[in-house]
Amino acid sequence: MDNNKTELFNQVQLGYVVVESKKLADWRTFAEQGLGMHVAVDSDKEVSFRIDDQAKRLIIQHGPAEDVVAVGMAMANRQVLDAVLKRLEKLDVTVQQGNDADAQSRGVKALWYFKGPKGLQVEVYCGAVRDDAPLDMLTSGFVTGNGGMGHVAITTRNPDRMMAFWQSLFDARLSDSIRETIAGITLDITFLRFNERHHSIAVAATQEPNLDPIRTRVQHISFLSNSLDDVGSAFRRLKSLGYEMAHEVGQHPNDKEISFYALSPSGFEIELGCDALTVNEESWQVNHYQGISLWGHKPQKTGLISFLSLNGANLIQGLRSLRHKEFFPF
Repeated sequence: MDNNKTELFNQVQLGYVVVESKKLADWRTFAEQGLGMHVAVDSDKEVSFRIDDQAKRLIIQHGPAEDVVAVGMAMANRQVLDAVLKRLEKLDVTVQQGNDADAQSRGVKALWYFKGPKGLQVEVYCGAVRDDAPLDMLTSGFVTGNGGMGHVAITTRNPDRMMAFWQSLFDARLSDSIRETIAGITLDITFLRFNERHHSIAVAATQEPNLDPIRTRVQHISFLSNSLDDVGSAFRRLKSLGYEMAHEVGQHPNDKEISFYALSPSGFEIELGCDALTVNEESWQVNHYQGISLWGHKPQKTGLISFLSLNGANLIQGLRSLRHKEFFPF
């Protein structure tokens, strides 16, 4: 096999996400009682969650970052995994193989990892550990399958390099783009797919000057529920538990998903939605949209004080981002 010519599209998925936080009990409440997920592991070092038959999808490990620290990229088979490892070798990226304990902590059979964009650890694997025990969830289910577990949105000061990373390494394809002003900052958002899911990676960048107004490596993680009833029920549960809605229920113009965004215990956002379209490769056309929402997605907190507080925090973070060069492995 010529690894350089191996087509990886439709053979890659977002498999799991790892968060580092000191707020494990809060995360358990948020994900189990709020989002409705199944608790897979609950200890003083880790709380992790299932949403299907994969042993772990959302992993919260104890630590100070209050941030996403790793993403697991699932390869369809060993040939695809070898093709990715070969590409990394040619790009002179240092890759390490995880030990048995590393693999067990992620719920996979083996993994390789390297330092990715913005210092986010990227882990590649084939062969997740499966758990056929019945799910105990406050929801009818989550949409995974061929599309993987969901998507992550990443802000960057260098969108061209960010997109080139996912495209050159995993053969991601452009789905579409949106221009939106959020809290006084104009963002250009590009949506990349690895498979039939409309996007597994969303790349957001400010217009000139190039600032990164988000403290965390990942701006939000998204999961897809089976139905609008599931979304509505989770929305009500999270509100009753006291979690703030960054953006209340609304619909996106590009993938037609109906969703809301809740502030997680670590400060970044979690999106929960339903009814997102899948991409037909034969007929799909790339479009550009003005505005992230057809309707809704309004912030829970409104008013001048909230606006100034949020914009001030974003401005400070953006100025801080200018102090250092954003990391890319190639």
